[in-house]
Amino acid sequence: MQTFLNTVDGRPQPAASTFDSHNPASGEVLGQVARSTAAQVDAAVAAARAAQPAWAALSADSRQAALLRAIDALSQQAEALATWVTREQGKPLGGVGPGQVPGARFELWGCEAWARTSTLLDLPDEVVFEDASRRDVLQRRPLGVIGAIAPWNWPLLIAIWQIIPALRAGNTVVIKPSELTSICSLEMVRVLAQALPPGVLNSVSGDGAVGGWLVEHPDLDKILFTGSGATGARIAATAARTLTPTTLELGGNDAAIVLPDADPQAIAMDLFWGAFLNMGQTCACIKRLYVPEALHDAVVDALAALIRAMPMGDGMAPGTVMGPLQNRMQFDKVRALVEDAKAAGATIVCGGAPRPGAGWFYPLTLVTDIADGTRLVDEEQFGPVLPVIRYRSVDAAVASANRLDVGLGASVWSGDPAAARAVAERLQAGTVWINQHGTIHPMVPFGGSKGSGWGVEFGLEGLKSLTQPRVISLKK
Repeated sequence: MQTFLNTVDGRPQPAASTFDSHNPASGEVLGQVARSTAAQVDAAVAAARAAQPAWAALSADSRQAALLRAIDALSQQAEALATWVTREQGKPLGGVGPGQVPGARFELWGCEAWARTSTLLDLPDEVVFEDASRRDVLQRRPLGVIGAIAPWNWPLLIAIWQIIPALRAGNTVVIKPSELTSICSLEMVRVLAQALPPGVLNSVSGDGAVGGWLVEHPDLDKILFTGSGATGARIAATAARTLTPTTLELGGNDAAIVLPDADPQAIAMDLFWGAFLNMGQTCACIKRLYVPEALHDAVVDALAALIRAMPMGDGMAPGTVMGPLQNRMQFDKVRALVEDAKAAGATIVCGGAPRPGAGWFYPLTLVTDIADGTRLVDEEQFGPVLPVIRYRSVDAAVASANRLDVGLGASVWSGDPAAARAVAERLQAGTVWINQHGTIHPMVPFGGSKGSGWGVEFGLEGLKSLTQPRVISLKK
C-alpha cells in the first residue's frame, strides 16, 4: 500500500511513522500517510525561512509567472486530484457548469479559478499623502513564513485560499492538512511544489499535536486557520504569547430569513443548495431557516420534494448527488442533534435516521416544529439536516438570527430587493446574501464576525492581510 509523504524543501520527506486514511463511503483504507515529528515540523519551517528572501526578492511579474506555472501543473492533474477528493472526503465527483453536481470536480475548478485570480492581483505602491512639504508612500511587504492549517470539508479549495495569496505576496508557506483528508492535500502540495523553487511551499501532516507544533513555532510570521471555534481559540491563545498575527475562519450557524413576499417554488432550489452543499459540511451553509407562518408549509413541501429526488451513495458511482459524511465524529454529532430534536417534539419531514450498511451515510433531513433553544437550532450541525423555524414577524426573525454568538454568513429571500436590503442591513454576519447563500467570489472579501473569527480572505483585502504595510515618508 502506498505511503504518501510530505514535501519539504522541494523533496519528499521520509516518514518516521504513518497512519491510515479511509474512504468514508466504505471504510476502505486508501493509503498510509506520513506522521510528521516535531523535528520535521522544525525542518519544514526552516526550509520556508531559508527560501523566503529569494522568493520575496523576485519581481511581482516573476513571482506571478512561477505561480502560473504551478497552477498549470495543478490544472493538468485536476482529474486525478478530484478522484482523490471523492475517495477521501466523500463528495461526488460531479462536474462543472449549469446542472452539474457541485462535487470534487467543482472543487478543483474552484482551486484553479481562485488561484489564477489571486495570482494576477497587484499591490502597487500607493501615495497616501502629498503636499508641498512631504510625500508619503505606502508599500506592502511580505510578512515572511506563513503557517496554514486547512480543514477536511473542502480540503483542496480552502488550502488554495491559504497558499496562493500568501505566495503571491512574497511569503513562503508551511501547510498542515486535516488528518482526515491528507492524501488529496499532500498530492496537491506535491504537484504545486514541483513547479516552485525548493522551500517555497512545504507540508507537514498528522493529528492535532502536529498542528500544535506548527502554531507554537517561534519562526512563523502569521497563522491561517479554518476550522472549529474551540481549536481557533487555542490557536489564538498560542499566537498571543508570541504576538503572531492570525486570520481565523471558525465557522458559523448561518441563518436564512424568507420574507413574506417570497415565492417558495422560485427559491426552493437555491435554498436547497444553500443548505445541503457538500452534505451541509460547509461553514457558510444555511444552518437555520426562518419562514413566515403563511409560507411555512409551501417552503417545506418544495424542499422536501427536492430532498427526496436526490440520489445518495458512493461519490465515485455515476449519478450520485449526495455522498457520505466525512467522518464518524461528524456522523455521531448529526445523529445526536436529530435525536435531541425528536425528543423535544420536533417533526421529521424526511430523513431522520442513519442509512444502514457501510459508510457514514446520513440522509438529507428536514425538521419542523422546532424553535430557538433546541440544540439543532443553537448548535452548528455541519451536516445534512435543516431545521425550519416558523416566525410571526420579521423583527422576531431578525432577533432570532442575531441571538447566537456566531456571524459568518446570513441570507434574506424576497421578491422585493429594497425590503430584502433593509433586513440584510440588520443582520450580524460577515456576509449577508440576498436571494442566494454561500456564493463566494475570489474578488469579494470573506470573513466572519463575533465567534466566527476575524480577518478576511479573498481579493485585495485578503492579499493585503498577508503583507506588512510600510510607509516611506520623504521630506521635500
